[in-house]
Amino acid sequence: MDAVLHDLALHWPLYAAMPFVAALIGYVTKRVAIEMMFRPLEFIGIPPLLGWQGVVPKHGGRMAAVATELLTANLLDLREVLARIDPVITTSELEQPLLKAVDHIAREVLAEHHPRLWEVLPTLAQEMLVKQVQASAPRLVREFLDDVRENLDEVLDVQHMTVQRLTRDKKLLVRLIRETSRPEMAFIARMGIYFGFGLGLVQTIVWAVTREPWVLPVFGGVIGLCTDWLAIKLIFVPREPVRVGRVIFQGKFQRRRAEVARQYGELIANEVLTVQNLLDAILRGPRADRLAARVEHLVSETVDAQMPLAWTVGGTRLKEMKQAAARKALEHLPDTARYAEGYLTEAMDVAKVIEQRMLALTPLEFEGLLRPAFRQDEWKLIAVGGVIGFVVGELQVLLMLG
Repeated sequence: MDAVLHDLALHWPLYAAMPFVAALIGYVTKRVAIEMMFRPLEFIGIPPLLGWQGVVPKHGGRMAAVATELLTANLLDLREVLARIDPVITTSELEQPLLKAVDHIAREVLAEHHPRLWEVLPTLAQEMLVKQVQASAPRLVREFLDDVRENLDEVLDVQHMTVQRLTRDKKLLVRLIRETSRPEMAFIARMGIYFGFGLGLVQTIVWAVTREPWVLPVFGGVIGLCTDWLAIKLIFVPREPVRVGRVIFQGKFQRRRAEVARQYGELIANEVLTVQNLLDAILRGPRADRLAARVEHLVSETVDAQMPLAWTVGGTRLKEMKQAAARKALEHLPDTARYAEGYLTEAMDVAKVIEQRMLALTPLEFEGLLRPAFRQDEWKLIAVGGVIGFVVGELQVLLMLG
């Protein structure tokens, strides 16, 4: 004991520094693990083994599929969301751009497919014909919205759209998970400091008693391993509040349910299930041909309603005109729809719907929102923490014995 006290008195600054160095190891290993989850977006190194890619971007497809499954199975019924759209208000919002689009399409189709008829018509007759078609446009919009709602599964693959959007934009997937879990990431780093300092006190005592060179690197490795593992566990468990005396314990992610639900809903609404993204998926997705067929049918009915026009055009040419009009209507749809984007976004209120549904999830289902981001390659992140802790411990040995 005298020898221990003598060594403590002789090297007290180094002994005093040990717990703080251990706290630093705990913090650094956590920060490294967190960054390794998200960076780099692309693989850096010599494939396939020597190098690294962030866990989230590396497993982006799988994580996007899990997030999409949660979204479509538990959080959002797109048919219910679209039912919130009022066709009358939508038509009112689109009135002026719709009239311009119809005017442009009608003149272009007639001039292209029946130029002689169009040229011989007096200007007044041309205007009357265009106005007849324009008068049918509001009904066409209402029927289009009703048709999409009733046959949503035939014209839109929501899962394909969401997975494609998240996997194509790795930055978006990283942001979706990182923004949702930012407080949890900060919690992991802080826990590294607290756990590291506590283990550092034990490390200091063991070193003072044994003076064994292996103590510092082994403790450093243990600090890196254990603090990573424990910090991740404390994010999620216990799932339900557990009272111990006057203190209530619950996983941090579970405690933040209301905040997470709001953030997640806003991110999905603003970045994934936007009006333009939905339109793009409908117009260019794997089921776009079905939508084109339905629009052609609606346009055909509208053209047939203009009997004077139908009488003057042959069957084959009339069919070509209908197809051309349907094609051009679909081409103009994204630009035209932008004028009603504000109303459509407000009416669908995707963010609020997702927030309310998330608050109704069971703790296990709610955990599934973030847990996959940690589960993939989790052992690698913990192992890196152990290696860093071991290396820093070796440096401490050199300093102590030097």
